[in-house]
Amino acid sequence: MKRVLVVDDDPTVSEVVAGYLHRAGFAVDVAADGPTGVATAAARSPDLVVLDLMLPGMDGLEVCRRIRAHGPLPVIMLTARGDEEDRILGLEVGADDYVTKPFSPRELVLRVESVLRRAGSLAATRTEPSAPRLRSGPLALDPTARRATRSGTELALTTREFDLLEFFLRHPGRATSREELMRQVWGWEFGDLSTVTVHVRRLREKVEDDPARPCLINTVWGVGYRFDPPPSDGPHGRGADGDR
Repeated sequence: MKRVLVVDDDPTVSEVVAGYLHRAGFAVDVAADGPTGVATAAARSPDLVVLDLMLPGMDGLEVCRRIRAHGPLPVIMLTARGDEEDRILGLEVGADDYVTKPFSPRELVLRVESVLRRAGSLAATRTEPSAPRLRSGPLALDPTARRATRSGTELALTTREFDLLEFFLRHPGRATSREELMRQVWGWEFGDLSTVTVHVRRLREKVEDDPARPCLINTVWGVGYRFDPPPSDGPHGRGADGDR
């Protein structure tokens, strides 16, 4: 049984969300403030956290930073405001998704299931036979070990950033829309496309020499993004270990 931690200072919201999650087959823990949320996450080892942005004692952004500092724990952030800045801040600190209040509890359960399904498929991948490593210029990625490096230095990537980089390395030279990236990388048929925009920006900050003037992950205006391998990669732009 998967365990979900709900951190929200509104007892009505916590009760309703916990009830829907229980009926969907999840074990649920509840915390009413930021410090308790951090402590409960450490003590109970949840599989996912549903986290309110506005919390007493410590806001949701700081809670997210602290719990993500110990590993790639999936987080869905709740916000009472529809402000894009709030949503982007949540994604910037590592949230996997967000839901704006008021929301449908059923939709939240579907989001929880989607994020956990994705996380589960990644865990299963790690138990399968080793997949070929991907390389492009200074970048190297090991899908089985979930490890990526740039010029030999390991990159500190979130789960989504790693998935996004893997997609780009597998599809060099291909212009891909944000809608398709959301389907292929996030596994979602719907969602706010600013999620993709923020993650591309964060990934550029980690793989580009100058994120403000990207050479690898380029914007294709009116379409989306394209990964352009360095010229030394040759016509295919990538290769498995031993292929180049």
